[in-house]
Amino acid sequence: MCDHEIDITTDVCPFTFVKTKLLLERMTVGETVRVRLKGAAPLKNVPRSAREHGHHVLSLTPEAGEPPEGVHRLILRKGG
Repeated sequence: MCDHEIDITTDVCPFTFVKTKLLLERMTVGETVRVRLKGAAPLKNVPRSAREHGHHVLSLTPEAGEPPEGVHRLILRKGG
């Protein structure tokens, strides 16, 4: 179970990471967030940007029955 959750499936880059980053900034180090995202650009950019900002990607998995660029769940842990 994650401490936080955000759904950015209807957003487009760069707002996908901006919204994720704003949530991460409000979190405590070590807390986790489940990010629902969709599309090739967010699937590539959100995990990469999170790593570049010192956070940890715990998992990135498609939701059941989704195509490769469909809805995925990204689990992040806030870094220090």
